[in-house]
Amino acid sequence: MDSTPLRRTPLDAAAVAAGARMVPFAGWQMAIQFTGLVQEHNAVRQHCGVFDISHMGVITLRGQGTKDALQRLVPTDLFRIGPGEACYTVLLNEAGGIRDDLIVYDRGRVDGPEGERDELVLVINAACAEADTAWIASQLEPEGIVITDRKGDGVLLALQGPEAPARLEALVGTSLAGLPRFGHRELSIDGAPVFVGRTGYTGEDGFELLLGRQAGLALWQRLLADGVTPCGLGARDTLRLEAAMHLYGNEMDAATSPLEAGLGWLVHLEMPADFIGRAALERQTAEGVGRKLVGLKLQGRAIARHGYPVLQDGAPVGEVTSGTWSPTLGEAVALAYVPAAAAKPGTELAVEIRGRAEPAVVVKRPFYRRG
Repeated sequence: MDSTPLRRTPLDAAAVAAGARMVPFAGWQMAIQFTGLVQEHNAVRQHCGVFDISHMGVITLRGQGTKDALQRLVPTDLFRIGPGEACYTVLLNEAGGIRDDLIVYDRGRVDGPEGERDELVLVINAACAEADTAWIASQLEPEGIVITDRKGDGVLLALQGPEAPARLEALVGTSLAGLPRFGHRELSIDGAPVFVGRTGYTGEDGFELLLGRQAGLALWQRLLADGVTPCGLGARDTLRLEAAMHLYGNEMDAATSPLEAGLGWLVHLEMPADFIGRAALERQTAEGVGRKLVGLKLQGRAIARHGYPVLQDGAPVGEVTSGTWSPTLGEAVALAYVPAAAAKPGTELAVEIRGRAEPAVVVKRPFYRRG
């Protein structure tokens, strides 16, 4: 048993005071729920919720030609975005497997002690943050790219839901109409600087907010006092699953390629840049992949869980990666890997749950899309 003490976010005590039930997650003590998973889920779908995601890694890459350097590590054309914009992408190994997924924010040319330099901000998963940072540093520091921890002991919040823009506009005192999806800005709340990205992991409009420790605690308390629902990891998982968003370790891992994971839209083989894993993805593109990630809807009320076998004509052919009961849709949904020949929407399959073959059908993803 791992005896390493759990790390705690700056909002740990405030979350407990707000009624959070805490659990271990990726080496951190995190809130799994506050008032209840369904209530928190529905608050984000219908109104607004706030998540403490301060466990995630946030690093800054700074140097001359920073984007060119990072381009060698990702299959997505980073030159499709410019200053003030961001993109979702993945880090790959030589076999084309996914080391991790991340968001890249282009800050453009930013002045600093050593003069103007190209600056990127990366948000990476908590479980992989230290390993990712060390690996990126090993690849880029020899090229003169300086890598620093941008978050420090600060706070990272996700403000999500249809009411999130109005809530945030009231806090920053300016319109966000000119801030598009995957755009970002430096703003301020009560005089404290805040890095705002219009991103999220729920399928709703929303923002990720990075600010200092004391300012973050003050903002958390102010949001809760204004009626914004605090949400935990439980609702975060059901929300992302309805939106068919991937979770590293479930839908993605080092043995899974973006083409298998339904992330082919991240792979830009038409760009001339060479990147780690390119040869493997070129082979897969030419030859096809043997399995694909699909969405499943179960026909009954049984819930498929991670690792459950997927059956076709009574024989195991695949495995569930994530599953839940969808509060929004009122039915059981799941993501699973199945043979490519069985990935067409409408294909009838089954999931083995407690010894029973529960009927399921392949459907288009996402299960839920904001109206």
